[in-house]
Amino acid sequence: MKSARVIFDDIGSYPVPEGVTRDWIKEAFANVERYESTLYEIIQDAMGQKLNAGVEVPNYPQFQNMITQFSEPIMDGKRTEAPLLIKEEEARILELNALEELAEEYRDQKGEKLKLRICVTGPIELYYKLFTPPVYSDVVSNIAKSVGRFIKNAIEEARNYEVVCASLDEPSMGLDPRIEEEGIITALELASEYAYRRGIDTQIHLHSPIFYETVCQVEGIRVIGLESAAHPALLTLIDKGQLDHSDKFLRIGVSRTDILSMAAEYDELHHTNAFKDKGVLKSVVTEYNSPDKVTKRLEKAYSLFGERIRYAGPDCGLGPFPNQELAYLVLKNTAEGITAFYRNDLVT
Repeated sequence: MKSARVIFDDIGSYPVPEGVTRDWIKEAFANVERYESTLYEIIQDAMGQKLNAGVEVPNYPQFQNMITQFSEPIMDGKRTEAPLLIKEEEARILELNALEELAEEYRDQKGEKLKLRICVTGPIELYYKLFTPPVYSDVVSNIAKSVGRFIKNAIEEARNYEVVCASLDEPSMGLDPRIEEEGIITALELASEYAYRRGIDTQIHLHSPIFYETVCQVEGIRVIGLESAAHPALLTLIDKGQLDHSDKFLRIGVSRTDILSMAAEYDELHHTNAFKDKGVLKSVVTEYNSPDKVTKRLEKAYSLFGERIRYAGPDCGLGPFPNQELAYLVLKNTAEGITAFYRNDLVT
C-alpha cells in the first residue's frame, strides 16, 4: 500500500487559443492596460482547462517566452537597484494577477484556496542566455537574487491562491556544453532560499540529470525533475541512495510532451502525415500518452524510487502543441493514469 500520494502537477506552458498568435500575446503583455480584459480571460481559461483535466497543483499558464519574461525586467535599468538586481516592487509575475479572480471563485466553490505551482527561469539558464563564459560570481548572484524576488512576491502577495510549489527552470544544465559546475550551487541557493525557508516545495526542472549530484548539494532545492517519459533511461542515472542521503525527492515525467518526435514516430509506423490531419494528431497523443501508458511509467518509476517520488506529470510544458485540445487531452490522460496507479494498488 502506497502511503504518500504522488502529486499531479504540470510544468507551465500551454498552447495559445485558436485565433490568437504569439505576436499578439507578446504585444498584450507589453501593453497590459490596453489588452488586460482579453489577456486575463485567456490566462483564466487555460487555468480552468488544467483544473478541469485534473491537475492537482497547476502551474500558472505560461504563454510568454521563458527567457525574456524574466531577462527583460532584470536588464531594464529603470527597474533595477543594481546591475541585474531587480527592485523588490518590480519582481512581478503578471499571470498571477490574472488568476486572482478565478482563484476567488475556486475558493468560494471549494471552500479552500487554489494550490498553485509557479515557475521562474533559473539563474544559470538566464546567465548563459545573456552572457558567455566565464561565470562572474557577482553577476550570477544578482540574477539569482532577482529570481528569488519573483518567487518571494508570488508567495507573499497571494490572496485567494496558495503557492505550494516553486520551480526553477534550468533546461540547459547538462545539455549546454558551456555550463560548468562553478557557481551553480551558490546561485541555486540564492534563488530558492526564500521559498525553502517558508516550507514550500522547491523544484528544479532539468532536461538532463548530469548535474543532479550537484543539485543534491543545494539545501534549498527539495525536488529534482526528470523528463523520464520520453527518456526512461534517465531513471537509471539516479541513485536512490543519494536521494535518501541528501533527503531529495523526484518529479517524474509520466506523459510525453515531445510532440514532433511522437508525430514522426507515429507517421513512420502508420504511414500518415500527422500535421496535415488534426485527427491523426489526436491519435498520436492517445497512443503515446494513453492512461495505461501513464500508469505503467509511474509504476516503473515507483518500483525504483518509491516514496522518493513526490510529483508526476507531463515531461515538459505543453506550449509546443498545435492546439489546446491536444494539450488538454495529455493532461486528462495523465490524471486518469495516475488515478489508476492508486486504484490498482487498492485492488492488489
